[in-house]
Amino acid sequence: MSEAYIVSAARSAGGKRKGRLAGWHPADLGGAIIRDVIERAGADPALVEDVIMGCVSTGGEQGANIGRNAVLASGLPESIPATTVDRQCGSSQQALHFAAATVKAGLMDMVVAAGVESMTRVPMGLPWTLAAEHGYGKYRSPQIDARYAGTQFSQFGGAEMMAKKYGFSREDMDAFALESHRRAAAATEAGKFKSEITPLSIALPDGSKESHSVDEGIRFDATLEGLASLKLLREDGRITAGTSSQICDGAAALLIANEAGLKRLGATPLARIHHMTMLGHDPIIMLEAPIPATQRALEKSGLKIDDIDHYEVNEAFASVPMAWLKAVGGDAAKLNPNGGAISLGHPLGASGAKLMTTMVSALRASGGRYGLQTMCEGGGMANVTIVERL
Repeated sequence: MSEAYIVSAARSAGGKRKGRLAGWHPADLGGAIIRDVIERAGADPALVEDVIMGCVSTGGEQGANIGRNAVLASGLPESIPATTVDRQCGSSQQALHFAAATVKAGLMDMVVAAGVESMTRVPMGLPWTLAAEHGYGKYRSPQIDARYAGTQFSQFGGAEMMAKKYGFSREDMDAFALESHRRAAAATEAGKFKSEITPLSIALPDGSKESHSVDEGIRFDATLEGLASLKLLREDGRITAGTSSQICDGAAALLIANEAGLKRLGATPLARIHHMTMLGHDPIIMLEAPIPATQRALEKSGLKIDDIDHYEVNEAFASVPMAWLKAVGGDAAKLNPNGGAISLGHPLGASGAKLMTTMVSALRASGGRYGLQTMCEGGGMANVTIVERL
């Protein structure tokens, strides 16, 4: 069986809801990043055999196979097919897994794994909430209701359960959120994100144009006092907007190839896909799956947590990476060292590819060997990807 390599990786800088990327149609946004990741590799676009794109809210401007629409919007050859994947927040991480599995099997030699989400233009959950409002039913079937009677599937509820189960106070999570902003601000000021970001042209209110290349959600002046002043999302809870991931517009992409693809490109890869794991877990607490999934991945890969030099654990809520770190016994300094979704934003379907882009870039800068990425996903699931820097 062939190996799967990351040849190039790129992402947009995050845009806040109704912020700097609000004017970009998601097909155009995704298309711009796909085009750039192919150009970064110096690849003939005609060699790309498929695009697999993650997206969560696949309706409206993100409907009708946003992956294919992004290819058509990109100006790339019409010969490049595309499909869209929904594994909730792990959608583009799953796109990476599908792309890697395809090239490892030798069915294709070069595939783009990507993700896009415009949470401004297609608000979170819009397709299924709108359907329910218009009398087209709900996603929970009678059999699901019977199996999970009297329960709700809620990421907010899951975040609170995680905080209580692992013993984190509101103050603990405020401190974690502050560190996320501090790390993201320091990384930005040091230029650590510059090489991974695709600058995008945006129109300003006065009609002039400007390049968007800095993540818009970072609070460079964040303080504990400011975080402590925010209201709780639930009166009896511990989570606030400040300890939750930011709603974000964004896109990211990775070019994946096997040995035959590398030979055709004449390229040196950035990293090798070392291991991939997926796991289902309790859909009520929902956000805990990254813990057993990581434990399984380490066991199957033959690695220990101390062998990993960089962890990217999506900051859906502060309680998730905090619980993960406590359960797996990792080193806090290796966890999201350049900040996470609390500061940089969580563009749902794009986050998997976004985190991988950042992790590969950081491993190359630090000289670290192994990186591990995982994220919680709606329905109580998790993906884990371990890469080796080359």
